[in-house]
Amino acid sequence: MAPLPVRTANNVKAALERVSSPEKAKASAWFFKTKAGEYGAGDQFIGVTVPEQRKIAKQFKQLALPEISNLLQSPIHEHRLTGLFILAGQYQAGDEGAKREVVDCYVKNLDCINNWDLVDSSASYIYGDWLKTRSKTRLPSLAKSKNVWHRRIAMISCGAFIRDGDFAEALKIAKILVHDSHDLIQKAVGWMLREIGNRDRSTELAFLDQYAATMPRTMLRYAIEKFPAPLRTHYLAVPR
Repeated sequence: MAPLPVRTANNVKAALERVSSPEKAKASAWFFKTKAGEYGAGDQFIGVTVPEQRKIAKQFKQLALPEISNLLQSPIHEHRLTGLFILAGQYQAGDEGAKREVVDCYVKNLDCINNWDLVDSSASYIYGDWLKTRSKTRLPSLAKSKNVWHRRIAMISCGAFIRDGDFAEALKIAKILVHDSHDLIQKAVGWMLREIGNRDRSTELAFLDQYAATMPRTMLRYAIEKFPAPLRTHYLAVPR
């Protein structure tokens, strides 16, 4: 089999540009709240759908890590997300050494993972998976960060542990973030609590019994979304 041609970040960018759409870019800029003062302020879009980005990521699955870093450091949202798709694919396919290099790349570019879809598409599949059998001491520090995306990374990374039935770290991070004022953190915590409850309802109920009266309403609603109606009503009626 002939070797794959050398590929660069610019090749990926060109492939994305070929399937871009100004109409989709405008819709994405609205959806991801890019106006001044909004959570995605300043983010730029060229208008490429997620399925198209995943398709292109597969075409460039052997892209070198420095080239992936180039994508992650781009101001264009689709460049960053496609880079993360490539990075996650390399992590999944890699041996121990390759996984370590992918995680190092991920951590070095942590500030570039700066919107909720970027976090949700990568944090548990790369960083969380790597930490399953390693020290998790950095997660509480991320959870206490002033950077909202670092806080979300801390919470969503715990999805990897939750999928394995290990809830301790997720509960620890949830307790740090349980009174967070940012809507996207409230949703993340509620989501991870719901995932715990899908596997062990009693563990989620114990957390809610302690915090339902004080946690933000958005967080509570996400956490109890899959509860039977009477149980949802019970927690929504808890005096605040």
